[in-house]
Amino acid sequence: MATIGFARHAESHRAVKIARATAQWLEGQGHAAVLLPAVGPAQAKPESIEGLDLLVSLGGDGTMLRAAAMVNGTGVPVLGVNFGRFGYLTAAEPDGLQHAIERFLNGDYELERRMTVDALVVSEAEGSPRLHVTGLNDIVLARPAGTHTINTSVSLSGKRFLSYVADSMIVSTATGSTGYNLSARGPIVSPKLRCLVLTPVSPHMLFDRSVVLDCSDEVSFHLDGRCAAELIVDGVPSGQVQMGEHLVCRAGAHDAVLVNFGDRDFETVLKNKFHLADR
Repeated sequence: MATIGFARHAESHRAVKIARATAQWLEGQGHAAVLLPAVGPAQAKPESIEGLDLLVSLGGDGTMLRAAAMVNGTGVPVLGVNFGRFGYLTAAEPDGLQHAIERFLNGDYELERRMTVDALVVSEAEGSPRLHVTGLNDIVLARPAGTHTINTSVSLSGKRFLSYVADSMIVSTATGSTGYNLSARGPIVSPKLRCLVLTPVSPHMLFDRSVVLDCSDEVSFHLDGRCAAELIVDGVPSGQVQMGEHLVCRAGAHDAVLVNFGDRDFETVLKNKFHLADR
């Protein structure tokens, strides 16, 4: 018997309906189904994820990011069902959910490990992190509302690199390269790569290029301006980095584990989403 959880988008009535119907079908097959609370931006891990064999995410890529955060560090795989526009992270469409679960239960699937990114806010005075968060897509250091830019010195693996004046600074994983990084003209990176991508947003300087770093590198930010900066993790505001603090970004301690059936490879999804024809 398998235990399968369902995490749905908070505002998708269709996702609720399909989750309930699929849970009823599963229980009729002798399995256990757990309907988790609607997925929100800032959500603690529900106790009901304990003992899950699979977590099904019903929504878009944002819901998938929240679902992956729910089970971060547990090893529970996530099956994404696309109710959104892009679906880079999802493996099935709503009308194919039961078939996808049958394939999972029969062992007809692959597990794809995606590198995450950890962010630590460290006080210079105390030297110990006061905040530790993890993202699957990206960590963003952004200017607060009402300010023009952030001024920050960037170090790579402890060595001073450059000072930036920009609207934001993005540290993206390969998975997140098709998110905010892409809209900031950053590179598209195969999710199979384990790397970090440093991308400035609207930089007020001649050097405006992204830098692709090895997964063993650390990216550290020190604020040089007069105000704090916003910390945003996978699109969710997660506090501030104050003056006198460092933001350190590095490869996550735990990978996200995604279910893949081998028929939605990254290159095909990318071509479909951007309507790219073969030439």
